[in-house]
Amino acid sequence: MSTGVFGSRGSRVVDDLEVALAQLGLGFDAVVEQVVVNAGELTLQVRREQLIAVAQVLRDDPALRFELCLGVSGVHYPGQAGRELHSVYPLMSITHNRRVMLEVTCPDADPQVPSLFSVYPTTDWHERETYDFFGIVFVGHPALMRIAMPDDWVGHPQRKDYPLGGISVEYHGATVAPPDQRRSYR
Repeated sequence: MSTGVFGSRGSRVVDDLEVALAQLGLGFDAVVEQVVVNAGELTLQVRREQLIAVAQVLRDDPALRFELCLGVSGVHYPGQAGRELHSVYPLMSITHNRRVMLEVTCPDADPQVPSLFSVYPTTDWHERETYDFFGIVFVGHPALMRIAMPDDWVGHPQRKDYPLGGISVEYHGATVAPPDQRRSYR
């Protein structure tokens, strides 16, 4: 697959990934749903069942060598039926001085994504934070639990369907009134 639309740096990564996947008996189109280039940044949208395999190839293949995962971010698109939740992984190759983004989606009804902890241990706290704020369950994570919100917190506050206000909050026995019921300081 030669996709010269976005220049030699991007197409080189795609071409090398296609070759490395073929050596494992995986077809590029069966693994990668879409290749997107925006503002000079290459994003590979990967099928969630193939996330670990793609991450291992990107890390271990000498032509690719994306040794560093810089984190995990969650995104919630309620209008994308069946693909509402996205996990985004920025990867960096120190060897080749280049970056790529891995993106995987899952539906609200089944918010599960394989954990990349076994490939990139640095994703530990990032996956916990994404779980805490977006509700994406990282299957295979060694200790998936809330990292910022209290353990008994209901909901995931970075999702677009989470209420913005108008509900009172109880935290450690203290109740904080909703914003629209608080005292005015004028």
